[in-house]
Amino acid sequence: GWNINDDCGSTHLHQLRSAVIKEGADLGVAHDGDADRCLAIDAAGNEIDGDHILTILARSFKDRGLLKSDTVVGTVMSNLGFMHAMSDSKINVVTTPVGDRYVLENMIEHGYVLGGEQSGHVIMRNLANTGDGLLTALQLMQEVVRTGKTLQELSATMVRFPQVLINVKNVDKNKLDQSQVIAQAVKNAEDRMGDSGRVLLRASGTEPLVRVMVEASSDSLAQEVASQLADLVKSELS
Repeated sequence: GWNINDDCGSTHLHQLRSAVIKEGADLGVAHDGDADRCLAIDAAGNEIDGDHILTILARSFKDRGLLKSDTVVGTVMSNLGFMHAMSDSKINVVTTPVGDRYVLENMIEHGYVLGGEQSGHVIMRNLANTGDGLLTALQLMQEVVRTGKTLQELSATMVRFPQVLINVKNVDKNKLDQSQVIAQAVKNAEDRMGDSGRVLLRASGTEPLVRVMVEASSDSLAQEVASQLADLVKSELS
């Protein structure tokens, strides 16, 4: 077919969710077209994304003495809830630019064994040198068996913060880092949200746009802050 990911797989979980609930399954797993990603659905129909999976595996690796330097590698898009969960478990998080190749490069450079992305790319260098969705699914299910806990119970240790992403198009992205007005607005937003929120502004590498990402304690606050910053980016960089 033209698109093997069309309305299925890790980017379209509704069919898997329906099947898990209909069959009364303990969990379901989904991969993308080349099966290097893995996302899951728990018995209640909740989505278990890459950050949840990394949380579960990082704690497992640490418990079993497998997590080198008690460190896991994520990206700048890793959810704030993941950061808090790792902090609670006394696990360090190193962040890289978005892209599993950057995660892998950092892991190789420093000898770390576990890293991944929110999208479901998970790399376990003690088992493989690339993301492998089937391997990730097996490790996730092994942890369910090892602990005797449901996937819902394991994933509940990470509370995902609402996230809003706005693409501000047709702006001069090269001026983003030069704008003191935008920098001050970001600082004000971060001060307002404190430890319960964060802001990330990124220039696209391929398009004339700036991505505004905000995580906050509520959907409404995340949307409010993201919209305000997006409007400012548009006015300052157009």
